[in-house]
Amino acid sequence: MQADWSGRWTMPALAGVVVLTLDQLTKRWALDFLRDGRTVDLFWTLRLRLVENTGAAFSQGEGLGPLIGLLVLGVVVVLARIGAKTADPLARVTVGAVIGGALGNLFDRAFRSDGGLLGGAVVDFIDLQWWPVFNLADSVVVVGAVVILWLGNQRGEHTA
Repeated sequence: MQADWSGRWTMPALAGVVVLTLDQLTKRWALDFLRDGRTVDLFWTLRLRLVENTGAAFSQGEGLGPLIGLLVLGVVVVLARIGAKTADPLARVTVGAVIGGALGNLFDRAFRSDGGLLGGAVVDFIDLQWWPVFNLADSVVVVGAVVILWLGNQRGEHTA
């Protein structure tokens, strides 16, 4: 079976590349601008503050980066297979965006590592002060998962 990259996968792949690129650019900015404990208060409780997370969501599983990285690789493969099975273009684009977000955090673990394979920390910098600090990739993964579930529920089909 040959993939139709000219049409069916153009938008999902583009969505993933855009999310991955924006995620890495914002993290690079955060590493340059927010180092040495600097914070930027924006409005209400929203501020920018650099945090490096070697765990999973909400900093749980501290130091389990390599295991988390391998799990993320598995999730990316499963998502790609799910995306390939759905006929819904919005679901495919959303899956592409979620994969881009997952790869953004995986890249942090792989390329910001002093502690061996996939031992790096994920760069987080969006701080609501009442929720754990997160990044653009985290936001896309969570919102994308909600959209995929909603689409599946609306259409009565299995898209996620």
